[in-house]
Amino acid sequence: MPFPILRTRPEVLSEIISLLEPNEIVTASFCSKNVKRLLKGYYKQSEPLEWRLFMTNYDAMGGVSIETSKDGGQKTVIAAKHISVLKGRELEDTNGFLRGFSQEHPVLYFNDRVLGTKLIVDYVTDLFNLDVHGLIIDINGIWAIDWIHNRREKTLESFEFYMNHKYNSNADEALDYVLRNTHVSHYCAIGDNVSDDFKFDGKLGPMKQLYISSKGHWVTCDNLKNFDCRDIGIQGSRLSVQDLNSFLRHWRAGGSSRMEWLHLNFEEHTFQEKFDEDLEVVKTDEERVYRSSCDGWERVFNGGYSIQRADGAKAMIQCNLGRFVMAVWH
Repeated sequence: MPFPILRTRPEVLSEIISLLEPNEIVTASFCSKNVKRLLKGYYKQSEPLEWRLFMTNYDAMGGVSIETSKDGGQKTVIAAKHISVLKGRELEDTNGFLRGFSQEHPVLYFNDRVLGTKLIVDYVTDLFNLDVHGLIIDINGIWAIDWIHNRREKTLESFEFYMNHKYNSNADEALDYVLRNTHVSHYCAIGDNVSDDFKFDGKLGPMKQLYISSKGHWVTCDNLKNFDCRDIGIQGSRLSVQDLNSFLRHWRAGGSSRMEWLHLNFEEHTFQEKFDEDLEVVKTDEERVYRSSCDGWERVFNGGYSIQRADGAKAMIQCNLGRFVMAVWH
């Protein structure tokens, strides 16, 4: 027997909705225009949600996912695919959309997947009265950068750009565009598949965290000096001992003043502990605990090297097994 949800008392209805997961709410909204109106009204009148909404455009599929808690992970609530993947199957037309279902969320099919992705983002942001918190794309989702920036009043909080081995053409041009045009306040992750010849001469930031995974070979000493970030992590670095001495000299003079954490994993060599004398780097057995101001994680330093900036700020350095780690205490 069908449940008469539209005739349920408001206090009971409110309790029912509060028990539903985001993907269940989106699925329910497709039951009818009246149910959608009811759900939209509930979220418009309630306290602002602490959920985080992410737009994804990866591997030729658009999607919207929601994170309900910081450690709960993202869960897809709706997806958009090109109609060609149906291969002759017929689906129900619901509220003007060709609709199917995965095990946990609706999937809509469009002749224009980019337009479809924009529509599902608008649909979910309107339903939950939420703005887009983060953008997750591969090379086929570059178009979304300008679209998101143009529809938001505030800077995007997080951005992730991942390599997709199916699409390797124009990778250098794509990453250059991403680096020059993405504006993020909190977290930026770059996982690229660019060539060994790729160069970037611009600036990044300000932002809290920058993580370059897999192929950070393109990051030069000048790039590092121009990253305006609190927390920087780079995998596959090719920075030399001379490069890092130059960066430390820049830091001692007051450069990269917002930086609190730098973690480099080198592509091939192990960093040689060879600091220039003018840097006044001192070996130490001091034990200190670094606590990230970005998300609270902690790292214990049991000795290493100590260096002091002209304004009195101190940092500890550890370098071994192909790593260079620097933590700053302001």
